[in-house]
Amino acid sequence: MEVFVELSIIIGITVLVAGITRLLKQPLIIGYILTGIIVSPYFLNIVNSTETIKVFSQIGVALLLFIIGLSLSPKVIKEVGKVSLVTGIGQIIFTSLIGFFICKVLGFSTIISFYIAIALTFSSTIIIMKLLSDKKDLEKLYGKISVGFLLVQDIFVILLLMVISSFSGNLSMTNISLGAITSGILLIAGFVLISIYVLPNLSKFFAKSQEFLFLFSIGWGLGLASLFHYMGFSMEIGALIAGIALSVSPYHYEISSKMRPLRDFFIILFFILLGSQMIFGNISQLIVPAIILSLFILIGNPLIVMTLMGFLGYKKKVGFQAGLTVAQISEFSLILVTLGVSAGHLTGEILSLVTIIGLITISGSTYLITYSDKIYPYLSKYLSIFERKNLREEGLDSQGYDLILFGYNRIGYDLLKSFRKLKKKFLVVDYNPETNLELSNEDIECIYGDADDEEFLNGLNLTESKMIVSTIPEFDTNMLLISKIRQINKKAIIMVISHNIEEANELYKIGATYVIMPHFLGGSHASMMINEYQLDVNKFLKEKEKHIKYLKTRKKLGYEHPKPEKHR
Repeated sequence: MEVFVELSIIIGITVLVAGITRLLKQPLIIGYILTGIIVSPYFLNIVNSTETIKVFSQIGVALLLFIIGLSLSPKVIKEVGKVSLVTGIGQIIFTSLIGFFICKVLGFSTIISFYIAIALTFSSTIIIMKLLSDKKDLEKLYGKISVGFLLVQDIFVILLLMVISSFSGNLSMTNISLGAITSGILLIAGFVLISIYVLPNLSKFFAKSQEFLFLFSIGWGLGLASLFHYMGFSMEIGALIAGIALSVSPYHYEISSKMRPLRDFFIILFFILLGSQMIFGNISQLIVPAIILSLFILIGNPLIVMTLMGFLGYKKKVGFQAGLTVAQISEFSLILVTLGVSAGHLTGEILSLVTIIGLITISGSTYLITYSDKIYPYLSKYLSIFERKNLREEGLDSQGYDLILFGYNRIGYDLLKSFRKLKKKFLVVDYNPETNLELSNEDIECIYGDADDEEFLNGLNLTESKMIVSTIPEFDTNMLLISKIRQINKKAIIMVISHNIEEANELYKIGATYVIMPHFLGGSHASMMINEYQLDVNKFLKEKEKHIKYLKTRKKLGYEHPKPEKHR
């Protein structure tokens, strides 16, 4: 009963602190860590059942990594692309090297500097995904790239935790157990085969009952975590591998959604425990290193990403927004350092230092990511150094184009076929260098440009264009585009995309000729088919054959339909 009362009080305090954190528009993780500090021996001294809370927190970490593993399917990794791979690996290398140098200058030992430097390379997948989702930027180019290099970081974490967990006692290269690593690799390979050939059929059986599916998921995730722990590795690896093994299952979205509430409760206790174990005895000695390393994360990390993306040919705005997403350390950083403490490589003071860095960087980056669109105009002229000069928009025909398509994506693919049938002169504008290269290889006239850039729009000869189509879903971008076109071309047909009825009406008011609303097109097309084919099954079957052939073509080109949003 004492444990029950203790947990009840702690959760009550957490609700209060998290509520304040929420009002300040900070991630709740900040509130959880602050709660831990409040209930620690330095303040209210409520935490007495440390071992019980520690067990709960380990379950939370396992569930957290299990759910992250569910999103790491081979299909997603394949779609990451060269830019995410290069940026992800480059950011890890440069951040760790510079971080290690800074730590050595600050007087830390080689082992401690190594741990801190590696911890600084990880960015919070959970926090970034939440912020990008709130901004509706997950489908933007910078959003996709950010998610891509976060996946690269997560894969690196798997390998790193495997190596760390194979050490015992003092950290040195001679302590690496080659046999343990080999057995770990064989273990992972075994579960990869199971995930491909066994789990799909098993999950289909369990999915017949929602409760059974939930129970199977918990048993699979915690069971593999325990197995890896028994084999001499960390439970974190086992939980992550368990998630990856199930990621190829058609039910992984359902599993993930069912596991989240359970994860949220237990992970709260992890961060509360983390905050309660902070050591403030020498806090004055930790403040200066914490501030220096936090500034490196808040400023240095974005600069590293912007440099890498500029080198790959991306515009400064894309690089700037993607760079801000790595301006914080993650829950993985804290888990890594906690693992180092439990292995005897680090002291509690280092855990406190990294936790302080986490508090500072997570708070700061939240504001930077949320208000990146408002911050960018003030810094734009200073960021040109991160943009390759040979990417300026060139080769535009002074006579103009009859048709212009802004944004080549899923919808743009179909529109381009219609443009060709019209046999008119057309141009594709896209700000993804890889897309431009792909179109150029197909002898399609295209240029690298950003529809948000007024100077770029002024450079286009839009006065003679007969039709301008934008497949860009951002409302502000389309408002700017329509406004610019209508100033110089009153007769042009302007078609834009919208996913919101109110925004569609606003686009019509400012001058759009037609607003494409993808969510309603499917029903409209099905209705037209019913009116035309009525109850003639043969006509529907012919339409089916055409559609299957069309889908195979799109699949071959690498297109996937966006994940459906849950209705609220």
